[in-house]
Amino acid sequence: METRKKIWFVVNPISGTSDKKDIVQMIPRYMDESVFECSVHYTERRGHAAEYARQAVEEGVDVCVAVGGDGTVNEVARSLVHTPTALGIIPCGSGNGLARHLYIPMSARGALRVLANCHIEALDYGCINGTPFFCTCGMGFDAFVSSKFAQSRKRGFVSYIENTLREGLKYNPDTYDIEIEGETQHYKAFLIACANASQYGNNVYIAPKASMSDGLMDVTIMEPFNVLEAPQIAIQLFNKTIMQNSRIKTFQCSRLKIHRSKPGVIHFDGDPKEEGEDLEVSIVPHDIRMVVNEKDQPYVSPLLRIFSDLYSDMNDELTLLKNDFIESQHRISSINRSLLNKLRPRR
Repeated sequence: METRKKIWFVVNPISGTSDKKDIVQMIPRYMDESVFECSVHYTERRGHAAEYARQAVEEGVDVCVAVGGDGTVNEVARSLVHTPTALGIIPCGSGNGLARHLYIPMSARGALRVLANCHIEALDYGCINGTPFFCTCGMGFDAFVSSKFAQSRKRGFVSYIENTLREGLKYNPDTYDIEIEGETQHYKAFLIACANASQYGNNVYIAPKASMSDGLMDVTIMEPFNVLEAPQIAIQLFNKTIMQNSRIKTFQCSRLKIHRSKPGVIHFDGDPKEEGEDLEVSIVPHDIRMVVNEKDQPYVSPLLRIFSDLYSDMNDELTLLKNDFIESQHRISSINRSLLNKLRPRR
C-alpha cells in the first residue's frame, strides 16, 4: 500500500479579511484521506509560521501549506528552501502575489483543488542581503509604501491604494549605482524592483515576463515621472504593458550590487526592512519546491479568473449538495426498512 502524503496546513488566523474556520472545515472535503494525512497548525505570533515550517521539514512532511497572506507565505517558504518539503498556498491576504503568479485560484476551494492534484516543481527564489524573497524585492517608492502600509491599521487593497496615492506626491526619488559583472550604471529612480515572479500582487505586473524557472531576475527601473504620466503608468502596471513605457528600463541578470546615496527601507515580498547603502541581490535557481497549478492557462484575465473560480465553487457546492441528498435518501431508506422490519408481525 502506498504511503499517504503528509500535509501540514499552517494557518494565520488574523491575516487578510477572510475567516479561516471555513477553510479548515473544507479540507476533509478536498484532501482524500486515503491519499493525504492532513493536520492543521495555527500561528500565534510573528515568526510562528516559520517555526512550524522548520518543524515540518524535521518531521518529513511532504507539503507545508501557508494559509494566509504574503507575509505568512514568505515565512513558511523561507524555512523550506533547500529542503524536500514543498510549499503550498491557500491565499488569504491583500495582495497574494506569489499565488497569482503560480495561477493558484483566489478561492479556498480552488486552491484546495490544486493542492489535491499536488503537482510539485522546483523553482527559483531570490535573496537581498541574505534575506530570501520569492516574488519581488525592491527599494524606492514601493519599499516606502510597504513601510507605510505595515504601519496602517487598515488592511486590504483599498488601504494599499490609499497609502500609494497619499504618499506618492511627497516621495523624492533617490540615486543608485547598479553594478553587474563589474560594470556600473548610474540611475536616478522612483523605484527599483528585482522580480523573481511577475507581480507585486493584486495583478499589478511590475515584471510581466518574469519566470521562476529561468535562474534570472527581471530588474525594472522606474525613472521619475510627473503627475500627468501617473495614470498611464498605473494602467500599464495592470494590463502587463509597463515595459512599453519610456520611463521604464528593464534587464535580466542573476546577481547585482546596488549602492544608494543613504540607508533606508527595502522590501522583500512586501515586508519592509531597514538596510544600509549597499545591497546585493541574487537568484538561487531551482532550490525551493512548490505546488503549482499545472492545469491553468498561461494567462487568463483577472475578470475571467474570478468568474472561473465562482463557477468551480458553484459546481463544488452543487456536487456536495447532491452527495448530501443521496446520502440522506440512503439513510431514510435504511430507517424505513428498519421500521418495516420491526412492524412486521412475527410468525
